[in-house]
Amino acid sequence: MDQKIINEVSDCRICQEHLPLGPKPIFQIHPEARMVIIGQAPGRLAHLSGIPWDDPSGNRLRDWLEIDKATFYDASRIAILPMGFCYPGKGKSGDLPPRKECAPQWHDVLMNMMPNLKMKLLIGQYAQKAYLKERFQKNLTETVRNNSSLWPEYFALPHPSPLNGRWLKRNDWFRELTIPELRKQTQQLLS
Repeated sequence: MDQKIINEVSDCRICQEHLPLGPKPIFQIHPEARMVIIGQAPGRLAHLSGIPWDDPSGNRLRDWLEIDKATFYDASRIAILPMGFCYPGKGKSGDLPPRKECAPQWHDVLMNMMPNLKMKLLIGQYAQKAYLKERFQKNLTETVRNNSSLWPEYFALPHPSPLNGRWLKRNDWFRELTIPELRKQTQQLLS
């Protein structure tokens, strides 16, 4: 792994004037990782701890995956690359969108450092639109509903935020069909 690049990402300041709590890039990579979780951006709690998905959303995501924290934070198994590497600040109904500078600047170079990746877990529409491009359906719901067309390279999920409770209630097929398949693929990949 190229430590010079890791240091450059860790020291990145390209959007610092837009960050209310200042820059603090949060990510996790390893050349042996088999899965990468591509989400939006670290939340305030993750920013404070410096640990990705260190909040209620992370708890729900680990439940969806049916894995414990030790497995989740084992970088040799699971990489974590948000679309925006720093906490973007608070918006009207949750956190602001991820900064647009991060992914174009860093994703390709970091992905190239992980040749063993088998699955990209795309959480939320920002990651899905960026990675799926024309394969993104008319909205997040339809993209997640049509996951089987994306396998095995991609697996699309809604954001596990507590703010998405209404979406989860309206789309009971997600818990009944998508979560079991996610768990099955995750176990096969990480075993």
